[in-house]
Amino acid sequence: MLRSLKKMFKSNYLFTLGVIICLAWIIAAILAPVIAPYDPVVQDLTARLQAPSAQHWFGTDNFGRDIFSRVIYGGRYSLLAGCLTVVIAGAIGTFYGAVAGYVGGQVDNVMMRLSEMILSFPSLILAMIINAVMGSNLFNTMFALVIVAWPTYARLMRSVVLSVKENEYVTASEALGASKIRILMKEVIPNSITSVLIMATTDIGNQILMFSTLSFLGLGSAPPTPEWGMMVSDGVDYFNKFWVAGFPGLAIFTMAVGANFIGDGLRDLLDPKLRKQF
Repeated sequence: MLRSLKKMFKSNYLFTLGVIICLAWIIAAILAPVIAPYDPVVQDLTARLQAPSAQHWFGTDNFGRDIFSRVIYGGRYSLLAGCLTVVIAGAIGTFYGAVAGYVGGQVDNVMMRLSEMILSFPSLILAMIINAVMGSNLFNTMFALVIVAWPTYARLMRSVVLSVKENEYVTASEALGASKIRILMKEVIPNSITSVLIMATTDIGNQILMFSTLSFLGLGSAPPTPEWGMMVSDGVDYFNKFWVAGFPGLAIFTMAVGANFIGDGLRDLLDPKLRKQF
């Protein structure tokens, strides 16, 4: 696997680019207090709406706050929301779908009808409703995203488990008297998880976009939190000042594209039909 991964770094330039982009944002978010030249929330009305310059690389917003500093700090919130949402939703959906697929019968029918009921709502609208009811803050926004996201993982996991549970090693474990929970945890889930991991990697970019969209609509973190979507929203009234919304929007774009490049590369690496290329 390590040899294949190393070979893919050399041959799949988009995967390599995705890794570089995502690592750059992660490192920048971790080292934000060191990299950012200004406090991201301190206002300076004498310097409001200044164009990019040597003093303010990305210019300043309508309150005179340094946009470069706010973009760097904003990565902490957007990356945290995107990654944590995927981890929690993926874990819930994986176990839920595995149980439904392995047990089957009426249990499967009832469990999947519940997930399909959630999927029947437009994801953004449902997330907006949940967030509006619970109140707008970082935790509630991530909770809404998890509620919207987990059924997709459940459906994927169930479809894979339906195939995996017919394999001989699962039948052998059942014949030896292993409990259903042991078979599920030791045999079924480990041999079904690859597709979920690929989807999760790609979904990080989608969840960052969804989180930024909710923040853009005023349903994310509360001001003056330096969050990318909220910064784009602040720049709507200043279209002639491209830097106010442009640089936060570029941050969202690059992170989403980088995550998708990594997801595509992992799919090529882990998919048995494509693995022979590496």
